[in-house]
Amino acid sequence: MAKHQVVSHQDWIAARKQFLAKEKEFTHLRDALSRQRRELPWERVEKNYVFDTAHGKETLADLFGKHSQLIVYHFMFAPDWDIGCASCSFWADNFNGIIPHLNHRDVSMVAVSRAPLPKLQEQARKFGWTFKWVSSFGNDFNTDFNVSFSEDAIARGEARYNYDMQQVKSPEWPGVSVFFKEDGQIFHTYSTYSRGIDMFNTAYHYLDVAPKGRDEDALSFAMAWVKHRIAYDT
Repeated sequence: MAKHQVVSHQDWIAARKQFLAKEKEFTHLRDALSRQRRELPWERVEKNYVFDTAHGKETLADLFGKHSQLIVYHFMFAPDWDIGCASCSFWADNFNGIIPHLNHRDVSMVAVSRAPLPKLQEQARKFGWTFKWVSSFGNDFNTDFNVSFSEDAIARGEARYNYDMQQVKSPEWPGVSVFFKEDGQIFHTYSTYSRGIDMFNTAYHYLDVAPKGRDEDALSFAMAWVKHRIAYDT
């Protein structure tokens, strides 16, 4: 890290207040963007997706529980993998504590993966996760929401992801999708992928205010440093 400018406290305050104005502008822009996001049109979910859960078979409607809103984290865990993606696990480490807060605002949250339920339950046990994690093994949910890709797509090296054709090497990529339920009908209101899920990772936001930031520029790819939380000691 290059030698950084060091100034007096008075000059530090002046520089910080100048930057604070930019932060406030960004906050107001983010608030406006959030309002526009909520105003996007919805689409009706026509398929009856059925998932394997700790309580047996549950439909997409069941995953809402008693709430009208549902957030789904698309967790990368292919059926033949032994453990879920390290990066998705990094995101999932943020989930446990926020679920009661979301529930209090009429929101349910679940993670969905294609791996069979026993594999999900085994990883959750090892990591101490208690959030709801269900299996879409055998249904089209992940494919329909463009986070799982066929063998043909992998062979071609190209699939639709983040609303465009992308180069793909993995059968699974991450994302977040949002749904609303009213009068027995379910609507898809929003999905985001790739860098769009950054804002859901608390640790990244703390790293962004640290002097070195995420410190990923010299890595082979941005998240090359990330390991499963239980693997860092090794």
